[in-house]
Amino acid sequence: MAQLKDMNISPDLIAEAVKRVMAEIGQGSVQGPAKNKPAGKLDAKKDFPLGEKRPELVKSASGLSLDEITLEKVVAGKISFDDVKIRPETLEYQAQIAEDIGRPRIAANLRRSAEMTRIPDQRVLEIYNSLRPYRCTKQELLDIADELDSKYDARVCAAFVREAADVYEKRGRLKQ
Repeated sequence: MAQLKDMNISPDLIAEAVKRVMAEIGQGSVQGPAKNKPAGKLDAKKDFPLGEKRPELVKSASGLSLDEITLEKVVAGKISFDDVKIRPETLEYQAQIAEDIGRPRIAANLRRSAEMTRIPDQRVLEIYNSLRPYRCTKQELLDIADELDSKYDARVCAAFVREAADVYEKRGRLKQ
């Protein structure tokens, strides 16, 4: 059994986790805008699923390809969390495929998700909690939106937070 900070993790649990991650990466279930778009648009019929038809486009946040992520490396502790996180480029590719099949809202969600890959996980959770009703004043939400814009270049997410601030104000859901 692998040990991680006083936790016993069975090989079967690790194998199942790797299978799920590989399926997610292979089917590109995550999203977002990319700085480095591929030359030309992707075609759903020709390029989907990316993990099977265009595996050279699918890289982890640390730059590993799908075939470099193995159960053996996970068990040996050679795979980190960043090695299984999705890249914004992969989300952009999935957005292009969604657009190609006439699913613009899914494409927009994927691009918003890509923006979120640039925001540290802990900060995403803090922002999520801030967006709960009665947690923030309007100014605090607007400050978060400004941070998303300026610090993380997450314009779509910033617009979402600004919209939430306006809606919460109209519905009386802001912290007093």
